[in-house]
Amino acid sequence: MIPAGKRAAVVRALDEEGVDYVVTDETSGREYTAVATFAIPTAAVEPVLDRLREAGIDEQTYTVIVAAETVISRRFEALEAEYERDSDRGSDRISREELQAKADELASGLGTYVLMTVISAVIATAGLLLDSPATVVGSMVIAPLIGPAMSAAVGTVVDDEETFRRGVRMQVLGVVVAIAAATLFAFALRTFAFVPPGLDPLELTEVSERLAPNVLVLVVAIGAGVAGIVSLMTGVSATLVGVMIAVALIPPAAAVGIGIAFVIPQLVIGAGVIVAVNVLSINLSALVVLWYEGYRPQRWFREDEARSAVLKRAAVLLVAIAVLSVFLGGVTYESYAVSTTEADIRTAVGDELAALDANVELLELDIERTGTIPPLETEEVDIIVGAPPGTDLSGLVDELDGRVEATIGSDVRIEVRIVTVERA
Repeated sequence: MIPAGKRAAVVRALDEEGVDYVVTDETSGREYTAVATFAIPTAAVEPVLDRLREAGIDEQTYTVIVAAETVISRRFEALEAEYERDSDRGSDRISREELQAKADELASGLGTYVLMTVISAVIATAGLLLDSPATVVGSMVIAPLIGPAMSAAVGTVVDDEETFRRGVRMQVLGVVVAIAAATLFAFALRTFAFVPPGLDPLELTEVSERLAPNVLVLVVAIGAGVAGIVSLMTGVSATLVGVMIAVALIPPAAAVGIGIAFVIPQLVIGAGVIVAVNVLSINLSALVVLWYEGYRPQRWFREDEARSAVLKRAAVLLVAIAVLSVFLGGVTYESYAVSTTEADIRTAVGDELAALDANVELLELDIERTGTIPPLETEEVDIIVGAPPGTDLSGLVDELDGRVEATIGSDVRIEVRIVTVERA
């Protein structure tokens, strides 16, 4: 809508941009004298809006941006090619104003946000305790976590402090609500015996996966953040990408709740680190991608402030991720050390048994490691050996003890159990 006295300036701006337009008189009041309607390519929205602001069309007027399904015009195709050629941004990248509107759209109302987060966390908790991957995946579909994460990044880049703060508050609230809901639900299940009395959650695959996170957690979180912000910028289904972000947050948050309810500190710490790393990484990747894609504040003189905010917040996120990554790196190295040590011991024991008797075989090998900070120390090796009846295995324990200690280079406790094996 064109305010009084601005018609000539608006028409001149559209002419200079090479845009075909229709201007109709507006008779509803004195404030606006005309309405301009025109079709432009996606890449042209932001530069044309900037040009119209110079002509006097600001936030006090009405500017409505509507996605057109199809525009049939040779002139429009030429305009589209021109803007794609002249623009240093992607042809499907939406404008700053559309980005802010989409981010606000994704941030649902407080009541709905809390309710959907609670439902998602409860379903995820049930899925983990049922050891059902399908149920866990179902919980992610309804989690409303993509909006706050994207809002915080958008608010930082376009220098909208209110949007940024709201995004951060909603993210913190979402994580706290998810953990609280999972804790209460898991505690109720345990109290009223809806789960077997002797159930050990760590024996469930879906739970144990969240016990010892490694550096691959960062890959999932960074990928989710990039996918989320790209979906926002290009119009890809945010619902599908929201599932990816929920993958990084809802199941580990539910695992934290289970750890609290069943009093398993190592699960609380392991899953808690996953939640923290994922939240930070999603925000960092979204922030970096937005700035790299060229989104800036509407007013040019605020660009320095926005750049400063981006650098400061990115630095804080990087430092926090680096600190938590020490834990992830330690867990990753410990997993590598365990698998390498087990493989070496298994080979050494197998060679010793093969030299003793071809019919003696290694049935099971279990390694216990102790310590607080990875890499842990191998404390005990339990070996189960199968042998035919009457096989002379005197001295086997001493031989295996020497082999194992020579393999790992330290003194360990060896326990060997011999099982009689008969074959028909």
